[in-house]
Amino acid sequence: MLELERLHRELSAYGTTEWVDVVLNKCARRILDSAHGDLPRWKKTLSELPGNFHGPLRFCDGVITVRPNLGIEDCENVRQALFTLAPWRKGPFQIDDIFVDSEWRSNLKWERIRRSVSSLSGRRVLDVGCGNGYYMLAMLADGAKLAIGVDPSLLFAVQFHAITRFLEAPQAHVLPIRLDDMPANPPLFDSSFSMGVLYHQRNPTEHLGKLFTTLRPGGELIVETLIIPGNDTKILVPEQRYARMRNVWHLPTASQLCSWLDDTGFENIRIVDETPTTTNEQRTTQWMSFESLREALDPDDPRLTIEGLPAPLRAIAIANTPER
Repeated sequence: MLELERLHRELSAYGTTEWVDVVLNKCARRILDSAHGDLPRWKKTLSELPGNFHGPLRFCDGVITVRPNLGIEDCENVRQALFTLAPWRKGPFQIDDIFVDSEWRSNLKWERIRRSVSSLSGRRVLDVGCGNGYYMLAMLADGAKLAIGVDPSLLFAVQFHAITRFLEAPQAHVLPIRLDDMPANPPLFDSSFSMGVLYHQRNPTEHLGKLFTTLRPGGELIVETLIIPGNDTKILVPEQRYARMRNVWHLPTASQLCSWLDDTGFENIRIVDETPTTTNEQRTTQWMSFESLREALDPDDPRLTIEGLPAPLRAIAIANTPER
């Protein structure tokens, strides 16, 4: 499932052999069949995908697109295989005539981000909580020379490998580990992204501090997270659930988010976007048939969650590590 030898070879080219050894040892343990009851079935699905059809990566109107020119029978088999890997949370993807309509229209978030970040051309990027790799592939399409994603979900890693089976040698890798599993040194990346992750952390400043160690001097951090309205420094701590999610620990105002970044040592901190999440952006689809945002909002007042808290509002913060 994970081509450890190729990954070791490619990353070692950056002079980070010790870093690679630590990371790949953790990955190897994660992809043992005993790690998840469905993993043998998912691996079987991957092994049955045709391996002799490839095409270049394209990013067309927000869709990660590849045209490997599958035949009619192969196309239907691939469609069925991808469907067995549902739910697809991030996307969309297009493989020939197969359109994977994910829960999140992730292209909308990416458009909000890409208009404010530094050019990714020639940069090494890290995507924390990368899911199935949609954003990483978009980063490659925008010129990144290497994209590494970390996400402990084995299903997301399998989805990534299913999509990239049809791509011509993408310089992208999804590692089924957590940010905390990565060594603090060396600072390998020019840009690090944390999107939809911060509010799941019991200690948000610890998470930001770990992100700080991934970046070279002058590197750029992009944090996309849930916030609450307000101009002062406040934090909402949900008593039980937030929008039906159990593991939401802290929702700051934008000012509080900037304060956390400042306390962590980042410079040039700015909020570049605040956008409410709507049911146009996050919704149930054929490829993600479970309940989604609509069921998490108060049916009588969509400005509130079902728990009576402010409805999802997401901010994008950008900051830099000091030049030194």
